[in-house]
Amino acid sequence: MEKTHRARRGAPLAALAAGLLIALPALAQEQFIGLPSYRVGPYAAGGSGIYGGWIDYMTLINERDGGINGVKLTWEECETEYNNARGVECYERLKGKGPTGNTTFQPLSTGITYSVLEKVAQDKIPMVTIGYGRTDAADGRVFPWVFPMISTYWSQASGMVKFIGGKVGGLEQLKGKKIVYLYHDSAFGKEGIPLMEQSAQKYGFTLKQIPVAHPGNEQQAQWLQIRQEKPDYVILWGWGVMNPTALRAAARSGYPRDRIVGGWWSGSEEDTIPAGDAAKGYISANLSGVGTGFPVIQEVQKHVYARNKGNMEDKNRVGSVYYNRGIVHGILTVEAIRTAQQKFGAGKPMTGEQVRWGFEHLNLDADHLARLGATGLLPELKVSCADHEGAGKVKFQQWDGSKWLPLTDWIEADRAQVRGLIEASAGAYAKEKGVTPRDCSKEP
Repeated sequence: MEKTHRARRGAPLAALAAGLLIALPALAQEQFIGLPSYRVGPYAAGGSGIYGGWIDYMTLINERDGGINGVKLTWEECETEYNNARGVECYERLKGKGPTGNTTFQPLSTGITYSVLEKVAQDKIPMVTIGYGRTDAADGRVFPWVFPMISTYWSQASGMVKFIGGKVGGLEQLKGKKIVYLYHDSAFGKEGIPLMEQSAQKYGFTLKQIPVAHPGNEQQAQWLQIRQEKPDYVILWGWGVMNPTALRAAARSGYPRDRIVGGWWSGSEEDTIPAGDAAKGYISANLSGVGTGFPVIQEVQKHVYARNKGNMEDKNRVGSVYYNRGIVHGILTVEAIRTAQQKFGAGKPMTGEQVRWGFEHLNLDADHLARLGATGLLPELKVSCADHEGAGKVKFQQWDGSKWLPLTDWIEADRAQVRGLIEASAGAYAKEKGVTPRDCSKEP
């Protein structure tokens, strides 16, 4: 009798609780993305532009689409100041946040990339290094958790050699020419050297390597040496203040700016505008398109900035080189999550392991890019188990004194040459670390 009484007394409470559960809206699903950004320090222009564009794209996905199949994107910035130790601190701080933890780490720093390379594998967090980082990580058999997508430093260097070869009448005409490699004296700056040295042997040009100490605002001795060397071309592999300083120094020494070819970290408005007239005619590589003419940029203006939800304090930077590169970061991240959802469950937040699978199965063909409004903003790419680069292309642009003008369409690297270096270097790493490369034929 007592048991029956208790049951009857609890019944109304159970019914009330059930009613409350029915009345409450379903909890929104969230996908957390940690942003190890840098908005202060000597390289703040790059960090603020790229992370600003990336945040704007994620805001677009939330505002226009309601997230990825209903999963809202959330994020948190952690200031690294482009410092390796701070980058590691941010990695540790961000990795456990969100319902499934941080599901991608993108530090925009070659130094930080090297510092957390083994950590991401242990913690099962995919690290994406678009246009920077350790080049041989493009071999996904040895580096399954690292994705140097679109184009690596060696692909860029190969594209530069092809471009310069085209300017002198063909690659065979490089024989006997002299090229100076003026580089930031850091892991980033040294990354292009193996490809440049091999290309010098292959095509018969003389390569002179000249380092510039961080941060690069003192280059008098370097440009005196360049003046003495009288090179046919100078490759400017710079970053931050080093770039406008180099252009002003070139102007003072009388070296033609249209024979200076910069890397994609030397080819932003923040590199040319501070140099003033000294930058006119300067050429640089780029791994994304520039300007506001892309439909996806116009969608950001419509759904984000028109609602006063934009991340950029200076709206004039929308469409700039760094900003558009941030949009590309956003596109690749969102599409990797979307790809993962297609396999592991639409409308669910993905784990780091699942997002890694999404990155490794990205296939952005011409139709897909058109649907995203990103035709020409980035090249078509297809990532696979063995190939974590996916495209290996670069385009070139020239500064006319006020804006960047396109010089070329996408130029594909010498893929055989680049892949040979990648596999040799990755193989050496695997042997040193005792890593058994994956058998991609057995991967799902």
